[in-house]
Amino acid sequence: MHIGMMKSLDAAIGRLAVSLMPRPAMKPKPASIGTILLIRPGGIGDAVHLIPAIDAIRSAYPDAAIDVLAEQRNSAIFGLTPHVRHIFRYDRPAELFRALRTAYDAVIDTEQWHRLSAVIARMTRAPVLIGFATNERARLFTHPVAYSQDDYESDSFFRLLAPLGIGQHEVSPPFLAAPREAAEQADVLLDGAKGRTFVTIFPGASIPERRWGAEKFGKVSEMLATLGVAIVVVGGREDQGQGETIVAHGAGLNLAGRTSLSETAAVIQESALLLSGDSGVLHMAVGLGVPTVSLFGPGRVKKWAPRGERHLVLDKGLPCSPCTTFGTTPPCPITAQCMREIAADEVFNAVTVLLTATGGLPSACCKREWIERAAAS
Repeated sequence: MHIGMMKSLDAAIGRLAVSLMPRPAMKPKPASIGTILLIRPGGIGDAVHLIPAIDAIRSAYPDAAIDVLAEQRNSAIFGLTPHVRHIFRYDRPAELFRALRTAYDAVIDTEQWHRLSAVIARMTRAPVLIGFATNERARLFTHPVAYSQDDYESDSFFRLLAPLGIGQHEVSPPFLAAPREAAEQADVLLDGAKGRTFVTIFPGASIPERRWGAEKFGKVSEMLATLGVAIVVVGGREDQGQGETIVAHGAGLNLAGRTSLSETAAVIQESALLLSGDSGVLHMAVGLGVPTVSLFGPGRVKKWAPRGERHLVLDKGLPCSPCTTFGTTPPCPITAQCMREIAADEVFNAVTVLLTATGGLPSACCKREWIERAAAS
């Protein structure tokens, strides 16, 4: 189902459905938790941030069967962890009904705002129903949990585990891994980059306001090529044109539209660094343990930006940003100035600094010479 259609459906009937559903009766927590369902509609980024919580559940309940009810667009992420038994798709009625017919000891709705996922959770009749108390959806849970726009998203998901007796865990990437078949296919596709250091670029975005522009990515690609660093572009079919622009001057390999999500993960896993805007692919790279340079504008840095020394975040911090709330970004009256002000030179600097720090370039002492040579080209 189209993203906009799902949001419209939620807005049209979500409040009514929540109001008509009876509140769940408070019951004692089962003596043992044998089956757990996590509901995760939404994009790739949310799914990636949920994986550490799934790992924590597996650690606390090693014999439990963990299922996920996701969407077509993010379901493949849960195939990158060994801890999920079944992946049902929220937007495939037959799979949704199959999930509803399965008996669960606990259901955790990880959606942050929309209401229909809370209705689905309530329909399971599980004795333990956990979810975020961000609006009237709270009445459908036995254990409503507070949510903050200022908290890192993985931390928010860990709070959903408190009713199961699971505390905050330190997240240590990598916590994702590409399947062997995907890695083998990536090796075939990357034949032209074998034996070379390469940077993966993802130029796509879910909304125009988060796009930096193929021309700027192309400029960075040309400068990196002078250092002997190859470029590989990944993305969907909709990103193919941008990929051609980025590699137009012989600066790399365009794989946009040629890989599945798991194969994209395998390509990123082999790269020295990912350069991307605020996107699900960015979070996937973090989960794979790959260094990143990310470009933020409308999105919330506190909530979504990668953490740690292996990640550099470029954000102009304009007074009007961040403007995205619960996944919705309003139309921008200044044509995404927060993204336009990020210059190609500063992105190139960030990439070379991080490549040097992580061993992707031969020597930190030569970095200034390389940057001057690249900038002059």
